[in-house]
Amino acid sequence: MMSRGSALTPAGSPVGHREGWPGKRVFDVVVATACLMILLPLLVAVWAVVRMTTPGKALFRQVRVGLNGRPFALYKFRTMYDACPDETHRQYVWELLNCDAPRAGGAKGVYKLHADPRVTRVGRLLRRTSIDELPQLVNVIRGDMSLVGPRPSLPWEAQMLDEAHQQRFLVPPGITGLWQVSGRNTLTMRQALDLDVEYVQKQCFVLDLVILLKTVPMVLSMTGAG
Repeated sequence: MMSRGSALTPAGSPVGHREGWPGKRVFDVVVATACLMILLPLLVAVWAVVRMTTPGKALFRQVRVGLNGRPFALYKFRTMYDACPDETHRQYVWELLNCDAPRAGGAKGVYKLHADPRVTRVGRLLRRTSIDELPQLVNVIRGDMSLVGPRPSLPWEAQMLDEAHQQRFLVPPGITGLWQVSGRNTLTMRQALDLDVEYVQKQCFVLDLVILLKTVPMVLSMTGAG
Protein backbone atom coordinates (compact mmCIF):
# COMPACT_ATOMS: atom_id res chain seq x y z
CA MET A 1 0.00 0.00 0.00
CA MET A 2 1.28 3.45 -0.88
CA SER A 3 2.01 5.93 1.85
CA ARG A 4 -0.36 8.80 2.33
CA GLY A 5 2.29 11.32 1.35
CA SER A 6 3.50 9.80 -1.93
CA ALA A 7 1.96 11.13 -5.14
CA LEU A 8 0.49 8.81 -7.74
CA THR A 9 1.07 11.34 -10.53
CA PRO A 10 -1.60 10.07 -12.95
CA ALA A 11 -0.68 10.44 -16.60
CA GLY A 12 -1.07 14.05 -17.71
CA SER A 13 -2.02 15.28 -14.22
CA PRO A 14 -1.63 19.07 -13.78
CA VAL A 15 0.77 20.53 -11.24
CA GLY A 16 -0.45 22.42 -8.18
CA HIS A 17 -4.00 22.91 -7.02
CA ARG A 18 -6.81 25.41 -7.29
CA GLU A 19 -7.64 27.21 -4.07
CA GLY A 20 -11.15 26.67 -2.73
CA TRP A 21 -13.41 29.46 -1.59
CA PRO A 22 -12.43 31.18 1.71
CA GLY A 23 -13.64 29.24 4.73
CA LYS A 24 -14.28 25.99 2.83
CA ARG A 25 -12.10 23.91 5.14
CA VAL A 26 -13.70 25.34 8.29
CA PHE A 27 -17.16 24.78 6.82
CA ASP A 28 -16.30 21.18 5.98
CA VAL A 29 -15.02 20.38 9.47
CA VAL A 30 -17.94 22.02 11.29
CA VAL A 31 -20.63 20.37 9.15
CA ALA A 32 -18.92 16.96 9.07
CA THR A 33 -18.44 16.94 12.86
CA ALA A 34 -22.06 17.93 13.47
CA CYS A 35 -23.28 15.20 11.08
CA LEU A 36 -21.12 12.57 12.77
CA MET A 37 -22.51 13.45 16.19
CA ILE A 38 -26.11 13.38 14.97
CA LEU A 39 -25.69 10.17 12.97
CA LEU A 40 -23.61 8.26 15.53
CA PRO A 41 -26.46 5.92 16.63
CA LEU A 42 -27.18 5.05 12.98
CA LEU A 43 -23.51 4.43 12.26
CA VAL A 44 -23.20 2.08 15.24
CA ALA A 45 -26.34 0.19 14.18
CA VAL A 46 -25.14 -0.20 10.58
CA TRP A 47 -21.71 -1.36 11.79
CA ALA A 48 -23.38 -4.07 13.88
CA VAL A 49 -25.68 -5.24 11.07
CA VAL A 50 -22.85 -5.50 8.53
CA ARG A 51 -20.62 -7.28 11.02
CA MET A 52 -23.30 -9.82 11.97
CA THR A 53 -24.72 -10.63 8.52
CA THR A 54 -21.58 -11.54 6.55
CA PRO A 55 -18.00 -12.50 7.48
CA GLY A 56 -15.45 -9.70 7.43
CA LYS A 57 -14.90 -6.25 8.87
CA ALA A 58 -17.79 -3.80 8.84
CA LEU A 59 -15.63 -0.84 7.87
CA PHE A 60 -13.83 -1.04 4.55
CA ARG A 61 -10.60 0.87 3.87
CA GLN A 62 -9.53 1.43 0.28
CA VAL A 63 -6.76 3.49 -1.30
CA ARG A 64 -8.16 6.36 -3.37
CA VAL A 65 -6.56 9.28 -5.20
CA GLY A 66 -6.98 12.71 -3.66
CA LEU A 67 -5.72 16.26 -4.12
CA ASN A 68 -2.74 16.49 -6.51
CA GLY A 69 -2.85 12.74 -7.10
CA ARG A 70 -1.96 11.83 -3.51
CA PRO A 71 -3.32 8.54 -2.14
CA PHE A 72 -5.31 8.25 1.06
CA ALA A 73 -7.34 5.59 2.86
CA LEU A 74 -11.07 6.07 2.19
CA TYR A 75 -13.58 4.67 4.70
CA LYS A 76 -16.86 3.01 3.75
CA PHE A 77 -19.19 0.44 5.19
CA ARG A 78 -18.44 -2.86 3.49
CA THR A 79 -21.11 -3.65 0.89
CA MET A 80 -19.43 -6.63 -0.79
CA TYR A 81 -18.46 -10.09 0.35
CA ASP A 82 -15.00 -10.09 1.88
CA ALA A 83 -11.93 -10.34 -0.39
CA CYS A 84 -13.81 -10.08 -3.71
CA PRO A 85 -11.70 -9.69 -6.88
CA ASP A 86 -12.11 -6.46 -8.87
CA GLU A 87 -11.27 -7.63 -12.40
CA THR A 88 -14.93 -7.32 -13.50
CA HIS A 89 -15.12 -3.72 -12.29
CA ARG A 90 -11.81 -2.80 -13.95
CA GLN A 91 -12.98 -4.16 -17.29
CA TYR A 92 -16.33 -2.38 -16.99
CA VAL A 93 -14.71 1.00 -16.25
CA TRP A 94 -12.28 0.55 -19.13
CA GLU A 95 -15.21 -0.07 -21.47
CA LEU A 96 -17.10 2.96 -20.16
CA LEU A 97 -14.10 5.15 -20.96
CA ASN A 98 -13.09 3.58 -24.27
CA CYS A 99 -16.20 2.13 -25.91
CA ASP A 100 -19.28 3.88 -27.27
CA ALA A 101 -21.53 1.21 -25.71
CA PRO A 102 -20.53 -0.95 -22.71
CA ARG A 103 -21.00 -4.69 -23.08
CA ALA A 104 -24.37 -6.24 -22.21
CA GLY A 105 -24.91 -6.63 -18.50
CA GLY A 106 -23.49 -3.27 -17.50
CA ALA A 107 -25.78 -0.79 -15.79
CA LYS A 108 -26.62 2.42 -17.59
CA GLY A 109 -24.42 5.05 -16.00
CA VAL A 110 -21.10 5.30 -14.20
CA TYR A 111 -18.95 3.17 -11.94
CA LYS A 112 -21.46 0.56 -10.75
CA LEU A 113 -22.40 -2.72 -12.34
CA HIS A 114 -26.03 -3.78 -12.43
CA ALA A 115 -26.83 -6.78 -10.19
CA ASP A 116 -23.19 -7.15 -9.16
CA PRO A 117 -22.97 -10.62 -7.52
CA ARG A 118 -20.20 -9.40 -5.22
CA VAL A 119 -22.63 -7.11 -3.37
CA THR A 120 -24.36 -8.49 -0.26
CA ARG A 121 -28.09 -8.12 0.46
CA VAL A 122 -27.37 -5.57 3.19
CA GLY A 123 -24.86 -3.91 0.89
CA ARG A 124 -27.50 -3.31 -1.78
CA LEU A 125 -29.64 -1.44 0.74
CA LEU A 126 -26.67 0.58 1.99
CA ARG A 127 -25.78 1.55 -1.57
CA ARG A 128 -29.33 2.50 -2.51
CA THR A 129 -29.55 4.81 0.52
CA SER A 130 -25.90 5.97 0.26
CA ILE A 131 -25.44 5.05 3.93
CA ASP A 132 -22.27 3.16 2.98
CA GLU A 133 -20.63 6.54 2.26
CA LEU A 134 -21.25 8.08 5.71
CA PRO A 135 -17.90 6.99 7.24
CA GLN A 136 -16.27 9.39 4.77
CA LEU A 137 -17.27 12.17 7.15
CA VAL A 138 -14.15 11.04 9.03
CA ASN A 139 -12.12 11.56 5.86
CA VAL A 140 -13.49 15.11 5.65
CA ILE A 141 -12.48 15.88 9.24
CA ARG A 142 -9.02 14.38 8.59
CA GLY A 143 -8.56 16.64 5.58
CA ASP A 144 -8.45 13.84 2.99
CA MET A 145 -11.74 14.96 1.43
CA SER A 146 -14.24 17.79 1.28
CA LEU A 147 -18.02 17.62 1.59
CA VAL A 148 -18.28 18.66 -2.07
CA GLY A 149 -15.91 17.74 -4.87
CA PRO A 150 -15.18 15.09 -7.50
CA ARG A 151 -15.59 11.52 -6.25
CA PRO A 152 -12.19 10.05 -5.29
CA SER A 153 -10.88 7.69 -7.94
CA LEU A 154 -9.23 4.34 -7.44
CA PRO A 155 -5.53 4.45 -8.44
CA TRP A 156 -6.07 2.35 -11.58
CA GLU A 157 -9.08 4.52 -12.54
CA ALA A 158 -6.93 7.64 -12.25
CA GLN A 159 -4.38 6.11 -14.62
CA MET A 160 -7.12 5.52 -17.21
CA LEU A 161 -8.33 9.13 -17.35
CA ASP A 162 -7.32 11.34 -20.25
CA GLU A 163 -5.45 14.62 -19.83
CA ALA A 164 -8.59 16.79 -20.02
CA HIS A 165 -10.09 15.08 -16.98
CA GLN A 166 -6.94 15.25 -14.82
CA GLN A 167 -8.14 18.69 -13.64
CA ARG A 168 -10.42 16.87 -11.19
CA PHE A 169 -7.32 16.26 -9.03
CA LEU A 170 -6.76 20.02 -8.58
CA VAL A 171 -9.29 20.05 -5.71
CA PRO A 172 -9.93 17.67 -2.79
CA PRO A 173 -12.36 14.85 -3.61
CA GLY A 174 -15.84 15.07 -2.10
CA ILE A 175 -18.58 12.93 -0.61
CA THR A 176 -21.01 14.50 -3.07
CA GLY A 177 -20.49 16.58 -6.16
CA LEU A 178 -21.90 18.25 -9.24
CA TRP A 179 -22.48 15.03 -11.20
CA GLN A 180 -24.30 13.38 -8.29
CA VAL A 181 -26.97 16.11 -8.38
CA SER A 182 -27.02 16.27 -12.18
CA GLY A 183 -28.14 12.75 -12.89
CA ARG A 184 -26.08 10.55 -10.57
CA ASN A 185 -25.79 7.00 -11.99
CA THR A 186 -27.94 7.83 -15.04
CA LEU A 187 -25.02 9.76 -16.58
CA THR A 188 -22.32 8.23 -18.71
CA MET A 189 -18.88 8.16 -17.15
CA ARG A 190 -17.57 10.75 -19.59
CA GLN A 191 -20.45 13.10 -18.75
CA ALA A 192 -19.71 12.69 -15.04
CA LEU A 193 -16.02 13.45 -15.57
CA ASP A 194 -16.91 16.57 -17.60
CA LEU A 195 -19.05 17.75 -14.67
CA ASP A 196 -16.13 17.16 -12.29
CA VAL A 197 -13.99 19.47 -14.40
CA GLU A 198 -16.80 22.03 -14.55
CA TYR A 199 -16.98 21.98 -10.75
CA VAL A 200 -13.24 22.62 -10.44
CA GLN A 201 -13.59 25.66 -12.69
CA LYS A 202 -16.69 27.11 -10.98
CA GLN A 203 -16.31 26.10 -7.31
CA CYS A 204 -17.59 28.64 -4.80
CA PHE A 205 -19.60 28.71 -1.57
CA VAL A 206 -22.94 29.14 -3.34
CA LEU A 207 -22.28 26.21 -5.67
CA ASP A 208 -21.23 23.97 -2.76
CA LEU A 209 -24.32 24.95 -0.79
CA VAL A 210 -26.63 24.27 -3.76
CA ILE A 211 -25.03 20.85 -4.30
CA LEU A 212 -25.39 19.93 -0.62
CA LEU A 213 -29.03 21.04 -0.54
CA LYS A 214 -29.81 19.07 -3.72
CA THR A 215 -28.02 15.99 -2.39
CA VAL A 216 -30.35 15.53 0.59
CA PRO A 217 -33.61 14.98 -1.35
CA MET A 218 -31.81 12.89 -3.97
CA VAL A 219 -30.44 10.56 -1.30
CA LEU A 220 -33.79 10.34 0.49
CA SER A 221 -35.58 9.51 -2.77
CA MET A 222 -32.77 7.14 -3.85
CA THR A 223 -32.85 8.79 -7.28
CA GLY A 224 -30.27 7.26 -9.60
CA ALA A 225 -28.93 5.02 -6.84
CA GLY A 226 -27.95 1.45 -7.35
